[in-house]
Order: sequence, then structure tokens, then C-alpha cells
Amino acid sequence: MASQGSIDHDGLFKELIETFFWEFLELFLPQVVDYVDPTSVTFLSQEVYSSIGAEEKRIIDLLARVKFREQESYFLFHIEPQSSPQKDFEKRMFFYFGRLHEKYDLPIYPVVIFSYDNPRQAAENSYQMGFPDFQVLQFNFQAIQLNRLNWRDYLRQQNPVAAALMTKMQIAVEDRPQVKLECLRMLATLQLDPARTMFLSQFIDTYLKLAADEEQRFQAEVDRLETAERDAIMQTVTSWEERGLIRGRLEGQVQLVLRLLHRKVGTIPAEVETDIQALDTDQIEALGEALLEFDDISDLIAWLQLVERPKD
Repeated sequence: MASQGSIDHDGLFKELIETFFWEFLELFLPQVVDYVDPTSVTFLSQEVYSSIGAEEKRIIDLLARVKFREQESYFLFHIEPQSSPQKDFEKRMFFYFGRLHEKYDLPIYPVVIFSYDNPRQAAENSYQMGFPDFQVLQFNFQAIQLNRLNWRDYLRQQNPVAAALMTKMQIAVEDRPQVKLECLRMLATLQLDPARTMFLSQFIDTYLKLAADEEQRFQAEVDRLETAERDAIMQTVTSWEERGLIRGRLEGQVQLVLRLLHRKVGTIPAEVETDIQALDTDQIEALGEALLEFDDISDLIAWLQLVERPKD
């Protein structure tokens, strides 16, 4: 599993929603689509406010101004990705609401995407204040709690946001390889431009990174697909993995090359794997490019025989 501490959750979710804002609305808030002008979306600069009862500053993650369909009036979407449970979070959302309303004097549609894995009980989605004799305040926000959604319900959506966020929904341990396959199948059929395809495939891998045994099951499922579909999926996977390898943006370059080799030539003998692990950075990068031309294990062995070994 990916290290949660090293992931910029807010940044990833913000980029996902900004890139696919209309698709996000269609997937999770279809009732809103009917009264929003799709050509009017403007993302506003991030707002910084003091957090509740502390000096530290907090940033509102995503603020979009949109126009009501066939009207000249506007409102705001305030969307907060929340990657960990937090005490009094609903109070913070109300404070943000008040400050945004004061500044812009526009209606505000507040949305929270709860993306943490646990707990799974329903998160609070309102902030109330009242007395025995009357209710002073009832503030509500739309809560999208991914760990309470079943990934199977989103299989047929044909929506890039679904392809990405299925990775954070309810997934049984034994279903992880299948979910990753289904996410990538959906991505392959969407036929997006290369940059968006790259972002989504990396998002999927970030939140559904498979262990070695899961990777084998994933590959076995891929191998059972029809040729065209299998090639489309593997082209997507290999493209971003190799780009990350060549640019030096991925850790564990040797492990990544071994994974790619396994897909190309099958089982790698232990002594050959030892030779690969002895290669330096430049040689690993060269192997990462050369393996695209390999047909079987003999091509790998022949390539290694031509590599100059470091002298003892």
C-alpha cells in the first residue's frame, strides 16, 4: 500500500476536481447539473483563514464561481477534500462558510469529500446551535464519504472521476487487483488526451498500489482480456511507469524494471535478477528503454551480456 504520510492528498484531489469539475458534478451531484451553466466555471484563488481556536492558518482547498443556468446570478462551490478524521470538522466548515459569505456575498454550496479509509460510520455533515425553546442554526453540507460507497456501483459510469475514486471506495481485500483492473479498463475506454490519462493512471496507482502477489493476480486478469483491450490497458500502465523511470521520479527503479520485465518476458531466473540488481542508475534506465524490444528471456540475457560490469 502507498505510504499515506508521503502523499499530498489535498493536492491530488484538488487537481482531480479542477481538471474534471463537470464530470465530478455529473457523478456525485447530478441534481446540480440541471441549474449550472457549464461554460461559467471560474476557479478562485485559495483562501487562507485562521483555524478554530488556534493561530495556524488553514487553506480552503477549492473554490469555484459558477452561474445559474439562463440567469445572470452566480454562486460558489466550496469543495473540501478531507483525508483524515478531524474533531469539530463540521464547525470549521461553518466558519469557512461564514467567512466566504461575508467576503463574496453569494450563495455557497459546500461539499466535503471524505477520503480516509477509517472509520466507516457516517461522518457528520451538519453544524447545529439551539436552545430548549428554539433552534438558532442548522448548517448543512454535502458529504461524499468514499469509504461508504461500493465501487461496483460505479463500474458503468464511464466517468474519469469514477475511474480515479473507485480506488478509495469500499474494497474487499481480495478485490483489490480486480478494482485496479476495472479502473484502468474504464480509463482506457475514455480516450482522454495523454496528459489527463497520465494523471489519472498515476492517481489510480497512488491509491491502489498492489503488493507482489496482488500484482501477479492483476496481470493474470489482464492476460485473460481480449487482445485490443489488454494492449490498451498495458500501454497506459507501461507509459506512465516508464516515463516515471526515465525521468527519475519513481523510487525503486530496479523493482520497477523487474515488474516491467516480468510482463514482457515472464519469470526471471534468480541469477539474472541478481545481475539486474547490480546495474547502476544509467544502466537501469537504459534497460527500462531496451526492454520494450524484448520478446523473451533470451533477449534480456543477451542484453545483459553486453553491459560493461563494474570492476571489483
